[in-house]
Parts: sequence; C-alpha cells; structure tokens
Amino acid sequence: MTVYIPGPLRSYTRDRASVEAGGASLADLLADMERQFPGIRFRMIDEQGGIREHIKLFVGFEQVKDLSVALSGATEVHVVCALSGGTQ
Repeated sequence: MTVYIPGPLRSYTRDRASVEAGGASLADLLADMERQFPGIRFRMIDEQGGIREHIKLFVGFEQVKDLSVALSGATEVHVVCALSGGTQ
C-alpha cells in the first residue's frame, strides 16, 4: 500500500514523499512504517495510542480516527499535518 508522507515527516523517510507499507489495519500499517522508519509513528500517534491533534489520516479519501480501521481494498493512505505558526 502506498502511504503519502507530508513534508514535515519526510526526514524520517529519507525525504521520500511516499513509501510502501502493509498491514490488515491502520495500526498494523503504522507498525510496519515504524519498523522501516524508526520514530515516525511517535510523530503521528500519542502516548495513549490516539492520533495526534495536528495529524489527519485518510484511507483512500475517507478520514479515519480509529487505528483499528481495516485496510482491505484500500490502496492509499494519506498523512496530513496541520499548518501552524506565523503572525497575523
């Protein structure tokens, strides 16, 4: 499955905009990504196992909020980071 990585997390993927990872669920996919790219999961998932506030995960075109979501039939996962900072 192709996982699209936002700019702020590409330092973990050796500057790759997309990577291949697998798993039956989103949790499994993130575990596979962590094996390949140590440290990336912690940037997306908090200590309680929830998706961090500034991260949005999409399976296909559907936003998911639960890591137990099955990935059967899906071919893409998009990781999106919220933008912040700047002045008014």
